Amino acid sequence: MASSRRIFSNSAARKPWKTLSFSGIDSQFEDLSVVNTLSEAIRNHPVKPLQSSLKNLLPSLTPRIVSRLIALNPASLSPHRLFSFFQWLSSPGRCNFRHTVQSYCTMIHFLCTHGMTVEAKNLLEILVSRKGKNSAPDVFEAMMRTRGKQKSDIFAFSGLMMAYLELGFIDDAIQCFRLTRKNRLRLPFDCCKKMLDRLMLFSSLSLTWEFYEEILDSGYPPSLYFFNILMHKFCKSENIHLAQSVFDAIRKWGLTPSVVSFNTLMNGFVKLGDLKEAFRLKSTMEKTETQPDVYTYSALINGLCKEEMMDNASELFAEMVDRGLVPSDVTFTTLIDGYCKIGKLEMGMEMYRQMLSQGLVPDLITYNALINGFCKKGDLKAAHDLVSEMSVKGLKPDKITFTTLIDGCCREGDLDSAFDLRLKMISAGIPLDGVTHTALISGLCQQGKPSDAEKTLRQMLSSGLKPDDAAYAMIMDGFCKQGDTKRASDLLRELQKDGGGRIPSLVAYNVLLNGYCRRGQMRNADMLLDAMLNLGIVPDDVTYNTMLEGHSRRNGNGEAASVFRNAKGVVLDHASYTALLNSMAKGGSKTPR
Repeated sequence: MASSRRIFSNSAARKPWKTLSFSGIDSQFEDLSVVNTLSEAIRNHPVKPLQSSLKNLLPSLTPRIVSRLIALNPASLSPHRLFSFFQWLSSPGRCNFRHTVQSYCTMIHFLCTHGMTVEAKNLLEILVSRKGKNSAPDVFEAMMRTRGKQKSDIFAFSGLMMAYLELGFIDDAIQCFRLTRKNRLRLPFDCCKKMLDRLMLFSSLSLTWEFYEEILDSGYPPSLYFFNILMHKFCKSENIHLAQSVFDAIRKWGLTPSVVSFNTLMNGFVKLGDLKEAFRLKSTMEKTETQPDVYTYSALINGLCKEEMMDNASELFAEMVDRGLVPSDVTFTTLIDGYCKIGKLEMGMEMYRQMLSQGLVPDLITYNALINGFCKKGDLKAAHDLVSEMSVKGLKPDKITFTTLIDGCCREGDLDSAFDLRLKMISAGIPLDGVTHTALISGLCQQGKPSDAEKTLRQMLSSGLKPDDAAYAMIMDGFCKQGDTKRASDLLRELQKDGGGRIPSLVAYNVLLNGYCRRGQMRNADMLLDAMLNLGIVPDDVTYNTMLEGHSRRNGNGEAASVFRNAKGVVLDHASYTALLNSMAKGGSKTPR
């Protein structure tokens, strides 16, 4: 008896009398009684309809009792029958019963334990959609609280993560992963892979890389393929530092970078113009006995060609061939384009002949590179011959082909051919872009036809294209040369008005200033210069020397203007320009200080 009193006394010491509720014990017995009644009613269904069996019980039925029914299942009801009751409870028109997070989670664990994963998945999606964004900590806590001794972890918690993922709640899905890991629960690897795939499509790459490192730390097997994919995406978005981090992590996780790994990062450096790092990677490849392939050399040759380092590109090409590698059509096209752009058309054609001799078929990019070379040289006949050759081979001219030819014709003053090509371009269903229109405007202005050039500009605007400052400046210059500074001034105002808040370029202002100065309209020129300064446009030496020449011509004081030019013949700042004007106004030629 003393022992009994001692035990009771200790219990009382730990738990004060006020917490000992006999009503609570009665409530638990009542719950158990209700659970048993529910179980019997469900078991007897459909012999006796549930609505009539539970008529008196339904109004007071709570989610807590439903959760206890699922957890205890005293009548050993089949999982399907118990789940049917769970659904029946909240079906429209039955009663005002609403499941809580706890009852949902209890049923989800029950379904997963009994292999009803499809039904569990549906319930998880309902639960997550109702709770919404940023609910992962609360829902996860409820899942932990209701798991009991059921063997449902691997399905229930991975299912929760996937439910958030499917509904687009990426941050919640990642939180679920971290909470699962914190609580030392297992997640299947295919679940992690699905997360990675979804992150790659819809989330930031840095978040994807961060998550990948987390799952690697949790035992996920590293994949060289995935490292390479991540690097490629980082390089494509010009995030070369993260691409380098991914590359460095390959060895950290016990893998060896492949030639694809090296080439991917190398191409990223080449695209950013960092040839030093690109060639450093090539050296590292060779030291680690990873042999450079055709793609390696093609990427480096491309970088050298972009920098117009054609001698180095040629040496690298020779090294490639000496190593027994066969250049691809991409390699040849890159070199052809590089030579054509620097005016070495003969070398470009030599590469073209080598390409043909190796049985490679030139594509449209190859032909466009050569056509551009001949147009720059002014050999329009050779350019048109190449168009005929490519047409015989089944290649149709594209926008680049037509624009290159139009620009070539305009440069040579053959406007009739340029406009014929424009018509062919339209009939071929190829829309004219800003480059094409600007080439035509340039050709018309060179021929002293600014009015026709302005018509082309209007056509450009009517088709929804926005001419750049250069197009406006060329037409303004054409009008100024004809002495029509008013139309040039109107175009500048139009450019100011339609620029969407963008201030016209200095070139456009200099063109109009030059027009005013040549016409002796120095008051207009001074007002325009003041307007430029008020807009924050910084004049250059062209601006000031144009203004000085205008004032000196008007004042007949060319000697004064020459005194204030530096060795290169320019006035460098506004102070020098103002001082010189003051000096000229006094009729002197003394150098101001």
